[in-house]
Amino acid sequence: MSTATLRGRAGEWIESVPVQSFIIALIVINAVILGLQTSREIMANVGELLLLADQLILTVFVIEILIKLYAQGGGFFRRAWNNFDFVVVGIALVPASGPLAVLRALRILRVLRMISMVPRLRFVVEALLHAIPGISSIGLLMLLIFYVFAVMATSLFGGEFPQWFGSVGGSMYTLFQIMTLESWSMGIVRPVMESYPYAWLYFIPFILIATFTMLNLFIGIIVDTMQTMHQEDHEEREHIEQVVHEDTGTLAEELRALRKEISELRQRLPARAE
Repeated sequence: MSTATLRGRAGEWIESVPVQSFIIALIVINAVILGLQTSREIMANVGELLLLADQLILTVFVIEILIKLYAQGGGFFRRAWNNFDFVVVGIALVPASGPLAVLRALRILRVLRMISMVPRLRFVVEALLHAIPGISSIGLLMLLIFYVFAVMATSLFGGEFPQWFGSVGGSMYTLFQIMTLESWSMGIVRPVMESYPYAWLYFIPFILIATFTMLNLFIGIIVDTMQTMHQEDHEEREHIEQVVHEDTGTLAEELRALRKEISELRQRLPARAE
């Protein structure tokens, strides 16, 4: 059996539904194990068993990556999700001791492999990545709005409330808290209004612009990107189906012509034999 055949069979096997379902199940189990390892009481009782299970699951992940590398060769690294899986699994193999002890906390990143395994999750992440240019533009606009309102707040309220509006940076952080609507009324705005009764003329427009308008623009861009990607995917499938249909029609015509020629040849052969 040739090497190409072995690679093809290995690639088909590792990408098969049962194997991929098994890997997904291991990712879920691994996530539970890593969560249990944060409990001192559980680790004191069954810590060795959990560590052994974690190592076994990591071994399976490494074997999966190696099989994909063997099956796909250099093409493995041309796929973004393969690179993601390779990095996530590779981090877990780095010895987490001494100055690298912080890497132990990164083991939970293995759970993110679920994204690369489930097509729906991959679609959502790809949509978010495609939406980055639009999100960046809105983020820049929001930064300008924050800066303008922060300078105004520092000038208006900084003298009376330096703990919230004593500097431009402090004002921007306070405005961010107000944008999230976390204790914005009783915690900040009403105390300010006790000294500045008309301060609501400043805060309400800011909330309307920053919270209800800008954040909805973020959502709108992501939803629009997802719809565009879904439409492009649908059009691509329709194009493939059309090409297949046209190829099938052409093949059918060629078969009919071939049958006609064979029929004519059969009719001529008896005549020549006579």
